[in-house]
Amino acid sequence: MQSSDRPLENPPEAKTVAAIDLGSNSLRMVIAEVLADGRIEMLERLQRAVRLGQDTFRRGRLGAQSMRAAVDVLRDYKQLLKLYSVERIRAVATSAVREATNADNFLDRIFMATGIHVEVIAPSQESRLTVSAVRRAVGDALGKDQDNVLIADVGGGSTLLTVLDEGKISASQSLRLGSIRLQEMLLTSEEPPARSAGLLKQYIANETSSLQGSLPLDSVRSFVAIGGDARFVARQIGKPTGSTELATVDLAEFDKLVRRCGRHTAEELAKKHDLPFAEAETLNPALLVYQSLLRKTQAEEMIVSHVSMRDGLLLEVARDVTGEEDEVLLESVVHSATAIAEKYRIDLEHARNVADLAVRLFDQLQADHGLGSRHRLLLRVAGLLHEVGGFVSNRAHHKHSYYLISNAEIFGLGPEELVIVAQIARYHRRSPPKRSHVEYMALPRETRVVLSKLAALLRMADALIRGHARRAADFRFQRHRDELTVYLPGAADLLLEQRAVASKGDLFEDIYGIKVHLEEAGSG
Repeated sequence: MQSSDRPLENPPEAKTVAAIDLGSNSLRMVIAEVLADGRIEMLERLQRAVRLGQDTFRRGRLGAQSMRAAVDVLRDYKQLLKLYSVERIRAVATSAVREATNADNFLDRIFMATGIHVEVIAPSQESRLTVSAVRRAVGDALGKDQDNVLIADVGGGSTLLTVLDEGKISASQSLRLGSIRLQEMLLTSEEPPARSAGLLKQYIANETSSLQGSLPLDSVRSFVAIGGDARFVARQIGKPTGSTELATVDLAEFDKLVRRCGRHTAEELAKKHDLPFAEAETLNPALLVYQSLLRKTQAEEMIVSHVSMRDGLLLEVARDVTGEEDEVLLESVVHSATAIAEKYRIDLEHARNVADLAVRLFDQLQADHGLGSRHRLLLRVAGLLHEVGGFVSNRAHHKHSYYLISNAEIFGLGPEELVIVAQIARYHRRSPPKRSHVEYMALPRETRVVLSKLAALLRMADALIRGHARRAADFRFQRHRDELTVYLPGAADLLLEQRAVASKGDLFEDIYGIKVHLEEAGSG
């Protein structure tokens, strides 16, 4: 975003962008124009049925026929992208590709055939995109005073659950309860409708029974349903609201609709409601998942939002173009990391001070490292979590931190970002990165450079916080060429800090070429 108050004489022209989603049951693409003021004007929405999930959820790998079909669809999409002169594309794949053992081969084929790079995203990233779209589209329509809102997105491979507390994300979880996955696991399409519904209800009840320990469903007052099957419900029995993006559904009427649909096969539903077969096939499993979740909440109605994860993806591409950031979602990443820190019983005050000081150093040396706001966020998360390994053992706890963070799920962070956070935490003490470290050397060179820059900042912050209890805000910095003087408050004796900096400052000096000099605050 522009930092100057003076208006631009020649405002930037609108940019055409696109978002592509490789889902479990279809490939979807949206093309839009991002205007100079950040507004998004939709140009095209496309959807083609490709059953990627059917192969993965039954056999664990993508089948040759569905891969060929997907590549053909993406070739067609590529021609449309050229026609619209699309300047920026973001393509993602979710559970069907994420869980396939031959996913890399499939993604390579797509790139060779179309030049499109497809990113496989984690469930936490899906949740982030969905919530971003809901918050942008709905605004205050849900009410400012509502303190527990559940957003449920039932897809083909998984169900994504996110709880908003006063507009902020307080908890999120992914369940392996996708509509296609359920059918392929239980083979319900081969059963009579009544038998199929019974099997689905029992399995869904078992899978959702343990949710209370991780998500406070019994305190949820507003239930927002996302997805094509939820939109079907809104078309059938929904009532309009003050927002064009929302519809409300009476719970008793919803139960009746679920029962009616449960009496029919997918073929019958397609004919009765004029639905494509691919959509009709997912209907009953998805409705039963929504119904099971609704009954665990205090919600008096179901609210259906017409947005989707693709809208959030498009919004993120638009933000990349304009430089805008969603501060609420950034805060949610930090909140998620803090919850993990609390789970492993670390000294949260120390962790926050280290994280805050590392970020201050990041800002102080912005011209030296040249990294962006997303890297700043990853550094903060690593600072919050750098000592979680002490929960396993104080001995070599930096290595245990690497393992725990690598296997955690932090809302809004993708797998590659999680690896960077884990590596930064791993190098907060003892040896800096070495060529003999297998996990470090397995990273691309560009990622290793970023990692080393951030790890150096965390090591220095941890060294400076050691010794006397002090807050990051109390530190002062003064830079002169290749020397950084750090003024430390409340310590006439700096021996502990000097030893810590001497022990940990090697990476910092190697990366930045800067010598750190300590002074007592007030002496400079």
